[in-house]
Amino acid sequence: MGKSTSYYQKNSAARKKKAATDKKINSRPGQRKKRVELVKARRKKGIYGKGGGDLHHSKKGLVRESVSKNRGRKEKSRLKGSKRKWTKKKIFGT
Repeated sequence: MGKSTSYYQKNSAARKKKAATDKKINSRPGQRKKRVELVKARRKKGIYGKGGGDLHHSKKGLVRESVSKNRGRKEKSRLKGSKRKWTKKKIFGT
């Protein structure tokens, strides 16, 4: 079990806050469109609903990749030296 999983299991207030934030992010039109695109691609490749890994957006298009590798990658905007600035207000509207 990961560190964040055990943290959210122990802290119900933090879990509720995270669920609210995730709901807000996942209901955005751009995020919904991305999910639809990925589901279609997973169905086409025959891996939808079978635990067959994730599809990663790359320069080559959608590429199959392990779940841990795809979800563990740091966003380029959050890396040191990034020219793209992000703020919680910009992302979450708070």
